[in-house]
Amino acid sequence: MPLTLTWQEIALRLALAALAGGIIGFDRGEHGRPAGLRTTLLVCLAAAVTMIEANLLLDTRGKTPDAFATMDVMRLPLGILTGMGFIGGGAILRRDGFVLGVTTAATLWFVTVVGLCFGAGLIALGIAASALCIVVLSGLRWFEQGMKQDRQGILTLTTSSDQPTAEEIQSTLRKAGYKINLLSVAYVDQNRQRQLEFRLQWRDVPEHSDAPPFLRDLVSNPYVQSANWKIS
Repeated sequence: MPLTLTWQEIALRLALAALAGGIIGFDRGEHGRPAGLRTTLLVCLAAAVTMIEANLLLDTRGKTPDAFATMDVMRLPLGILTGMGFIGGGAILRRDGFVLGVTTAATLWFVTVVGLCFGAGLIALGIAASALCIVVLSGLRWFEQGMKQDRQGILTLTTSSDQPTAEEIQSTLRKAGYKINLLSVAYVDQNRQRQLEFRLQWRDVPEHSDAPPFLRDLVSNPYVQSANWKIS
């Protein structure tokens, strides 16, 4: 970090921070993700301003560049990173078995680091970090969408009291490639009806959310009165 800053250097750092935050935020906003253009741009600029402020607050009178063994003023950007960790934690939600916002939180934290790099004058490191961030957010998105993952779902069936048998249904599910993690049975309507709940696990790409083919076979069974499928 240089001891003195010119307004040209300050303007360059702020411009690069705004450019990096804007590019990353545009990529997020274009795909309908939280923490879009304005959010990431402001976060990156705030981090850059913090480092510039730390540089300007250093007492440089009568000191040489190698005279700074410790710099307490560096606690300011460290505090910014800690605060951003809390903000990122608030962006993470758990809803209906899904964990949402983890990438948003990581993006905000990473953009903060990028802003700190530009604010500290580490231009090459900031540019490299920005490029890596774009590659991860944009380039790897397509790879992740096509990658098979462990998925879980709940199948609820209302059938007659004894048909089809639980073993027949389990056989159909296993042949379709589904693993049964849990089975629960309840009898209703004075034991004339039976409700079966299967908690299933399988591997598939995240984009596939249609009802599985085996569901049509089960619904066509005259003893199956209703079927409900939910991806958890």
